[in-house]
Amino acid sequence: MRRRTLLKGAALGGAAALGAGYWALPVGPRPAAVSLEGARQVLADLQGKTLQNIRGWSPSEVFNHCAQSIDYSIDGYPELKPAWFRHSLGPAAFAVFSARGAMRHPLDEAIPGAAALTEPADQALALQRLQVAFERFAEHQGVLQPHFAYGALDHGEYAEAHVLHLYNHLSLIRIA
Repeated sequence: MRRRTLLKGAALGGAAALGAGYWALPVGPRPAAVSLEGARQVLADLQGKTLQNIRGWSPSEVFNHCAQSIDYSIDGYPELKPAWFRHSLGPAAFAVFSARGAMRHPLDEAIPGAAALTEPADQALALQRLQVAFERFAEHQGVLQPHFAYGALDHGEYAEAHVLHLYNHLSLIRIA
């Protein structure tokens, strides 16, 4: 009984924080349309450019991180949050991001259980890795794996999640 009350309280508190967070999300211009095509064009426009990060991960690490997330949506995430989270707070967070058309999350937080973001270390190769991951996802016709936090997403929802995720990370990268 105590555990159930605790879980309900955590869910209500999390829902209130998500609602407040909705209004705190950025409303400025996005790099492109929230679509696979828009994201792929943004990445194509970055090719051959010298990039720098404002803070946090290097551009190569960001590209590797985003590629991991896309690949894990097809192959399976190494670790999942508890089922209660993936059926309550996770989907609620994604609903807020989707409704707002923007995502905000800690930009230096690795995917639970993911490999280090060091390979490839070269910016051009890491960007190419991300482009290949987006292409693979766009062509994927099979079942998608549950997101480690949001739970079950269909192809369209995952596409939106991947694009919003990329755009959130690109907010800290500038062309030098």
